[in-house]
Amino acid sequence: MQTDPVDHELVEAAGHLARTRCRGDNHTMAAAARARDGRIVTALNAYHFTGGPCAELVLIGTAAAQGAYELDVIVAVGDRERGVVPPCGRCRQVLLDYFPNLKVIVGENDHLRAVPITDLLPESYIWADHQLDAE
Repeated sequence: MQTDPVDHELVEAAGHLARTRCRGDNHTMAAAARARDGRIVTALNAYHFTGGPCAELVLIGTAAAQGAYELDVIVAVGDRERGVVPPCGRCRQVLLDYFPNLKVIVGENDHLRAVPITDLLPESYIWADHQLDAE
């Protein structure tokens, strides 16, 4: 598995959001991503029993609303000092489809690492590869 340097500023941004903005069961995860232009975008999940979006998915929309369409690195941090939490399967697939060159920070405590999204979803289905060309 390939690893890259960890963007600790992102981990801190997501951790700060998780500590200060997560409240009750509706918002339990925070995410932070570094946009291609260097800025940090953050978001919280919106839990709902019908399958509300994870923090990583909310972050994609938040980034787009701010004009950040290219993300380089992302991390999610859980509330109640749970630390870095890897993306769920649905988030892995969506992140891969939107940002095939994305790095994801995973691991625990002093063993964090940034890995390509493709390493988290080997032998993955690439949505764009299976679309018929419209003629």
